[in-house]
Parts: sequence; C-alpha cells; structure tokens
Amino acid sequence: MAVGEARVPLLHGERPAHHEPAVARTPADHSRLGRGMTVVTSLVAGAAAGALAKTAIAPLDRTKINFQISQTPYSWRAAVAFLVSSFRSEGALALWRGNSATMARIVPYAAIQFTAHEQWKRALGVDTPATAKAAPLLHLVAGSLAGVTSQSLTYPLDLARARMAVTNAQEYATLRAVFCKVARDEGLRTLYRGYPATVLGVIPYAGVSFYTYDTLKHKYLEYFGGPQGALVNVCFGGAAGALAQSASYPLDIVRRRMQTARRRNDGTYPYTTIAGTLRAVYRSEGWRGFFKGLSMNWVKGPIAVGISFATYDAIKSTLRDIAVHFDR
Repeated sequence: MAVGEARVPLLHGERPAHHEPAVARTPADHSRLGRGMTVVTSLVAGAAAGALAKTAIAPLDRTKINFQISQTPYSWRAAVAFLVSSFRSEGALALWRGNSATMARIVPYAAIQFTAHEQWKRALGVDTPATAKAAPLLHLVAGSLAGVTSQSLTYPLDLARARMAVTNAQEYATLRAVFCKVARDEGLRTLYRGYPATVLGVIPYAGVSFYTYDTLKHKYLEYFGGPQGALVNVCFGGAAGALAQSASYPLDIVRRRMQTARRRNDGTYPYTTIAGTLRAVYRSEGWRGFFKGLSMNWVKGPIAVGISFATYDAIKSTLRDIAVHFDR
C-alpha cells in the first residue's frame, strides 16, 4: 500500500486480496507467563544456543587453545598446519577432540548465563529498552554478573575441556578420566586453578557482549519500529562477540596457561598467580604474547556469539509463543 493511502473497509462477504491479509498477526504477549515458565524457556533456549554455537567452532577453538598455551609463534599458516596435522594423524574427529567436555560445560553454562542475565536485568531494573537506556552502567553490570554466575558454577568443566583439547586421547580418554587423574595426581584444588583470571576476564567479556547485543537490538527497534530477523541477530551477535573478545583476551591467555600447566618434578607449577603468568608471558614473548590467536578469535568469536544470541532469541520466542498458546 502506498504511503498515505487510506485503507478502505471491506464490504460484507468480500474476500481480502491474497497478498494482503485482513488481520495482521499480533505477537504473543509473553508477559502473561509466570516466572517459572520464563526461567524454564530461558534455560532450554540457552542450552541449545550454547551447544550449537560451540560445536560449530570447535576445531578453531582447539587450534586457538593449542597456541595459547605454547610459545610457538602464531600465524594463520601455522593454525592451518595444526588442523591438517591433527586430521592426518588422528582423523577428522580429532578436530572436535574435547568437544564432549565442551558440551558438558557449555550446555549448563549457556543455560545459566542467559537465564541469569534475564534475572539480573530484572533485579537491577534494566529489563526494558527504556530502563536499559536510562541506566547503561547497570545494564553492563547485569551482563557481567551473568557471566560470573555461570562461570563460577561450571568452572571445573572448563578446565577439563582445556586439558582434553591439548592432550592426546591416551592421556585423557574421557571427561571422567580428566577429573579422576587431576584429583588423584594434583589435588581437588587444581580443578579451580586459573579461576580468578577467568572471573576477571569474564566480567568485561560477558558485560560487553550482552550490553552490545541488547543495545544494537534496542537501536534497531527504535529506528525501524519492529523486531529484527534472525540474520540481523547473527550480525549483532557477531559485533558483540568481536568487541567482547578484544576487551578480555589477555586474561584468556592467562587463564589457559594456568589451566593447562603441568606440575614440575619439584611439585611446583610454572604459572601460579595472575601477575606471575603475565610476567612470564611478557618475558618470553613480549606484548604480542597477550594477543596470540586473537585474529582467530575475531573469526570464531563473532561466529559463535552470533549463532548463540540468534539461536537463543529464536528458540526462546518460539517456546514462549507455544506456552502462551496453551495457557489460554
């Protein structure tokens, strides 16, 4: 219909044109749902989003971790060589080695993180576009708290995933084997080695990613007057992921070094504190060592975050539409 053209009421018995429905479909009112159903749909959507996103970039993730924990100079040629070498020596499944540990971690992690983000936004009073715009700092804090909440509850699984990604199948054949071997040889406290660096890194990462994604969605809604599609969500998530990765990457290097460090013969570890790890990396590799593999993260990070946010919004909206329909 042309701009400014008036809509003429249909006469009794007249059928609307096939290309112009008589009644526009109105979105379901999700505010009618109880808090329990809201949490359940968030948990399910978050779990599915995290699993899909991490599986898609698992080979790139394994390659990145391999360079993060070694002193081998990083380049795209070296990264491709690592992938080809792993494929030739161990087969295609080697590219997804450690992904079972990733799934064991990312399913609860993503479910908790997305759900916690919604609850923290509600608790801080920034759960609408208007309130988020009025209090941007609280909006940023909500994302950071969501990241800290999920990371704290699932950290041992992250350590296990890192160990499996950088070892061969004979050393750690299963996720259970990682926990048993680490607990027996290195003590239970080792399961939380690198936790402080992880939390310090997740504060800017989760805060920036959630804040950027929500802000872009709010701007889109404000400018176009309607919600964005799945492809736009992927792009917004990609932009959020790129910014978040850049803001937190040096601490990600520290985290991986501390997680995968092996105990020396004298019973000590090469990386015991955040400050000590930062000094060791700088002495051996210079400032570039803090950003080794970042260019790969600019590829895999936006892909993973884009898929994750878009999948979460799509599944959450679908589940809540279904719940509203059956609640009538």
